[in-house]
Amino acid sequence: MSVGEEVRTEQARQQQSLGTAAARNLATTTKSVPQMQEISSRWLLRMLPWADVQGGTYRVNRRLTYAVGDGRITFVKTGDRVEIIPAELGELPVLRSYEDEEVLTELAARCRQQEIEAGQVIASFGSPADEVYLLAHGRVERVGTGPYGDDESLGVLADGAYFGEQALLGEDAIWEYTARALTACTVLVLPREAVEQVAERSDTLREHLSRRLTVPGQRTNKYGEKEIDLSAGHSGEPDIPHTFVDYEARPREYELSVAQTVLRIHTRVADLYNQPMNQTEQQIRLTVEALKERQEHELVNNRDFGLLHNCEYDQRIQPHNGVPSPDDMDELLSRRRGTRLLLAHPRAIAAFGRELNKRGLVPETIDMGGNRIPTWRGVPIFPCNKIPVTEARTTSIIALRTGEEEQGVIGLRAAGIPDEIEPSLSVRFMGINEQAIIKYLVTAYYSAAVLVPDALGVLENVEIGRW
Repeated sequence: MSVGEEVRTEQARQQQSLGTAAARNLATTTKSVPQMQEISSRWLLRMLPWADVQGGTYRVNRRLTYAVGDGRITFVKTGDRVEIIPAELGELPVLRSYEDEEVLTELAARCRQQEIEAGQVIASFGSPADEVYLLAHGRVERVGTGPYGDDESLGVLADGAYFGEQALLGEDAIWEYTARALTACTVLVLPREAVEQVAERSDTLREHLSRRLTVPGQRTNKYGEKEIDLSAGHSGEPDIPHTFVDYEARPREYELSVAQTVLRIHTRVADLYNQPMNQTEQQIRLTVEALKERQEHELVNNRDFGLLHNCEYDQRIQPHNGVPSPDDMDELLSRRRGTRLLLAHPRAIAAFGRELNKRGLVPETIDMGGNRIPTWRGVPIFPCNKIPVTEARTTSIIALRTGEEEQGVIGLRAAGIPDEIEPSLSVRFMGINEQAIIKYLVTAYYSAAVLVPDALGVLENVEIGRW
């Protein structure tokens, strides 16, 4: 027997049936539809109540509110040097509405930079207050004295905050709390003496300070709204006060944002390769999924209407120990009535779970469409991977009260647009070009509105890398 015959004999001995490679030529495989890793749960889009907007704009009318100067200050960093943008000094209550750029620039130049070590006491309770501290970086805790003489935390300040503003109100001002650095901090210090020196040469600043210190402010409630005069508990025939409810003269208007793309499909593909799956349908389906992912990202991160950028500063809190503890979550929930849901990055949820494990706590869960969602104090915590995680491994947790009837957060859309496949989402045929390519315009219109400030709260700078 030759060598070739021996090889063929050995192959025949090993193969007893038809091979799968040959058999596939006569078989139709079972296929999945095209898969896509980008698709997430998108709980924000699912849980947010949506309001249909006529004319592309939604106006939020509110009671008249007087600004109290509790904004956040922006700085510019060059190497290790930090400077304040002069116009940002207008966030200080005493300098609010003052617009002389030349004077503000001179005040900004008189701010001196100071580096503070972790644990250092910046100001002590009862000591004279003669300097304003502008916090460029770091975390500072304010500690006051409780009714029984014990220390109590008055909150944690972070980047962009200020404290000691009472120093500009007069020479008799004192520190009403102790300020202690929780981390290494970089601050800019503005002495009262510097402000007084500039005011001596500036008539406009001197008049502004005089007016701010002598003219009584408007009567407001604790939310800064113009107070409604009422009388209660009286007897006899006293004079009943007259009042009216004033509105904001220039209410905020939210214009619908848009996300669009042009989907292109060759006619040869659409004509010849539509079995067993329609190629056009699958292309549109995956494009719509990507569009919805971008829509949720914008609802969280857009600088104009995104949740992270539209939260009022007095509704932003800092974790006391960096990690998302149950105490911090309680503080976040206490800032508003009827919190409907919490949004957190999955890694933030894991970090919160570790803190619960350390305390031996087991959170309750609820069923949402077949998913077990953890809760805290009965409020579900939904994962949202659109909330950013910084290089320092910090992120945010968002608390929402939702719905128009509850004066909460609502989504905005335009239902009934041409070629609509879902509310406010359309796929419009754009024709076939000379290269035989079919084009579809895929469009989504959306936005979000915060009806009253306390409907939205954020727990900022949450550390997720500590074990």
